Amino acid sequence: MEIRQLKYFLKVAETLNFSEAARKLYITQSTLSQQISHLEQEIGLPLFERNSHEVYLTEAGKELLPYAQNAVNSADACIDHMNDLKEMLTGELNIGVTYSFSNIMAETLIAFLRTYPHVKLNISYRSMQELMDGLKKRELDLVLAFKPLKKDKAVDSRAIFSNRLAAIVNENHPLARQSSLRLTDLERYDLILPCKGLQARNAFDHLVEGKGLNYRIMVEVNNVNIIFDLLRRSNLVTILSESTTILQPNMKAVPIDAADNEMDGCIHLLKDSYMKNSAQEFIRMLSQSTSILANFAFKDILS
Repeated sequence: MEIRQLKYFLKVAETLNFSEAARKLYITQSTLSQQISHLEQEIGLPLFERNSHEVYLTEAGKELLPYAQNAVNSADACIDHMNDLKEMLTGELNIGVTYSFSNIMAETLIAFLRTYPHVKLNISYRSMQELMDGLKKRELDLVLAFKPLKKDKAVDSRAIFSNRLAAIVNENHPLARQSSLRLTDLERYDLILPCKGLQARNAFDHLVEGKGLNYRIMVEVNNVNIIFDLLRRSNLVTILSESTTILQPNMKAVPIDAADNEMDGCIHLLKDSYMKNSAQEFIRMLSQSTSILANFAFKDILS
């Protein structure tokens, strides 16, 4: 049984399609089928049921799945460790980010690239759930996002700063003169909100759940940059974290005065997994960035 075969098995189990799995693995379908057959022969049980239209995991395939994932994760961690010991900060660093962290991270990205030009940075902007899935599949080395509403036992979420939900408006909006507002105050304004599933929207929906409030939601958008562009051109109000306005000109964040209105900004890491030297260095540089030091109390998360 080879690690390569287990990786092939995992990709077919993920896609349930041999041609798609082969394409993502950059191998031919015949090579993939041959290696899966060898694995099935060695195990002595079929791992997939196939017909002309569909592929299913067998009982043996379902049982093998977590063991195969653990074996591949361990092998990848071993390779990462050896590469770091041999070459120190080289290779690739895969970072997942929610849109609220874009401006907070920008300064660190530039500084890191200047200091470590031989490390390739792969930045993925996705929803919180997609990022956590990518972290658990080891597609990502770390994730920058707010603390999820539900704890994931496989993920180590280390708080780096505290934040709040706020009403975000342009500097000429009537709300821009207020120091805070209540949830009921928002009923008087037209809202543009991030789409359901995005982290700020999840936190806002949780905050207003069961309160019987009637909001005029005029637009829902899955891109924060588009939201800011529309805010500058209108009197719409959006709900995002205070930190989202860092480096956003002509924007004002008005904190929402409500119980449980806290959003911890976190570094999310896979539990019991080796942390690359490059990841540790990126986190260290982030902790010393102006965006963090000037706006938040950074906590020691590398200990």
